[in-house]
Amino acid sequence: MNKESKQGAGAAKTFGMMLRFYRERAKYSQEAVGRETGYSKSQVAMIERGLRHPKGDFVPTVDPLLGAQGALLKLAEEVVASGVAPWFEDYLEEEIRAAGIHCYETHLVPGLLQTADYARSVFRCAVPALDDEEIETHVVARLKRQEVFYRKPAPLVTFVLEVSALRRPIGGPDIVRKNLLHVRDVVAELRNVTIQVMDETRHVHAGLNGPFMLLETEERKGQLVYVEGQGSSYILTEQPEVGDSFARYSALRAQAHTPEHSVRLIEQVAREL
Repeated sequence: MNKESKQGAGAAKTFGMMLRFYRERAKYSQEAVGRETGYSKSQVAMIERGLRHPKGDFVPTVDPLLGAQGALLKLAEEVVASGVAPWFEDYLEEEIRAAGIHCYETHLVPGLLQTADYARSVFRCAVPALDDEEIETHVVARLKRQEVFYRKPAPLVTFVLEVSALRRPIGGPDIVRKNLLHVRDVVAELRNVTIQVMDETRHVHAGLNGPFMLLETEERKGQLVYVEGQGSSYILTEQPEVGDSFARYSALRAQAHTPEHSVRLIEQVAREL
């Protein structure tokens, strides 16, 4: 994440925290603030959590409404759309320097492997909905994240993907087809990237608890696990949880198809779309 993005994301958190402080002090509910600003209750809640950036007349309206005496107006000047959810910031700080990046995904093509059109389609699925400007900001941030593949020294990057993640028609068949061919090309171009597709006929499966990401930190000094849920996430850094997760990922790689067979499967799914 660049310096501007880090500052903008941090300011969004601070703005949200202060918005909540002034709202509660003024004894306004999120719903009442929404009525005065033209926002929904859920949108106000997301701004307070630093998950959305205030737009339009929101801040000029809400500052005097809550008696903030210009404090919210001043804070809003520091809020820069980073394109990164606050709960993802800590993970990205480690990923950009990591010696190893390992991802198990069940629902969609991982962000590190997404094309711009596919990423745009993913963000258009967001609930509450993002506006066009927010979507484009997120897309730019997602594509920039992929620069990690080309970093020197190059990290070792591995993926285990469920077939369902490849077949889900996010954005439509043409967008998915092009993204799958992009995935194939990434493997062909980069020797530090390996992709395996899970054998969907297996009766025993090590990944039933859902998707997760593993990092071997800079210079392999440590390991961490990143797990994302509905609107939040957590990072594991302690044993035995970290060791268990790495063991689980090793089992997944053993259960999945070989990298060579996986590439053929990806090409087959692309042809079938």
